[in-house]
Amino acid sequence: MSLTPADISGIAKLARLELSEDEAETFRHQLSSILKFVDKLAEVKTDDVEPMSHVVPVHNVWRTDEAEPCSPATRDAVVKAFPDKEGELLKVKSVF
Repeated sequence: MSLTPADISGIAKLARLELSEDEAETFRHQLSSILKFVDKLAEVKTDDVEPMSHVVPVHNVWRTDEAEPCSPATRDAVVKAFPDKEGELLKVKSVF
């Protein structure tokens, strides 16, 4: 598919772009090339291919939400490095 200068002008207007004649011609060639590639992809026979949303199977991997022990040295290092604390409690900003 080859785009006309009028097509590029319309696309530029929709995108609210001001293009010089040189830019419009450059974009016309680039977009025409992209559309030719899409036409080539449309020729691929996909009758036997199941529709999919991902190339590989995707599933959620959940872990149980359980507290895990840490060494007293690690705990003390975290408390010491935390910017805002009150005694042994760490203060964080409100989420909501």
